[in-house]
Amino acid sequence: MAKLFFYYSTMNAGKSTNLLQASYNYKERGFNTILFNFHGDNRDAQGNLTSTELYVTSRLGIKEKAYPFDKNTDMREAFKRICQQDLPLKDSEDKNLPIGAVLIDEAQFLTAQQVKQLSDIVDYDNIPVLCYGIRTDFLGEPFEGSTWLLSWADEIVELKTICSTGKKATFVLRLDEKGMPQTSGAKVQIGGNNVYVAVSRKLHKQALKSGELENAAYREVKSE
Repeated sequence: MAKLFFYYSTMNAGKSTNLLQASYNYKERGFNTILFNFHGDNRDAQGNLTSTELYVTSRLGIKEKAYPFDKNTDMREAFKRICQQDLPLKDSEDKNLPIGAVLIDEAQFLTAQQVKQLSDIVDYDNIPVLCYGIRTDFLGEPFEGSTWLLSWADEIVELKTICSTGKKATFVLRLDEKGMPQTSGAKVQIGGNNVYVAVSRKLHKQALKSGELENAAYREVKSE
């Protein structure tokens, strides 16, 4: 039976790698996959802006083309349209393969309605949907898509990583051009390791309070 999955973590926990591995596994077993990514994410694996073509890209250097979504995309209608168009992003020899799964990167940017639309793909089209995203923004505030996925997903899986203190990283900090934690700004800002860093909850609180990252990390290590 098809399910709606939510794989969540902070930055640099291998979400995109996990997604691309899942896509590969489906193809290896004779299925096609449909990948979606947030329309504003045209970075390469190092976080640098690339062309307007959209990919899901891993830090390991692998990537796969993806269809864009934004807040106005009807996810189920987009899924149906892609199927009717014989998957134009795929190689010609792959077009007639059955759809094995829909995979969504940057799923935190989904709206509540889009999460429900994805659940319709699972419930009525009987296609698994695998969503990958982070729970909170750089200030520790929840994203709409992640909140609804945590509520509606059939299965929820945490992908773990650690911060510089060795503790489990559950939050992200956004850094300015000087490497200092930002305490205000737009909720959505696409970036990689040059913009975001994964940290523990304690370090996140200390860094936002002090406005520094290195000293906050030092204080946390000393307090252990």
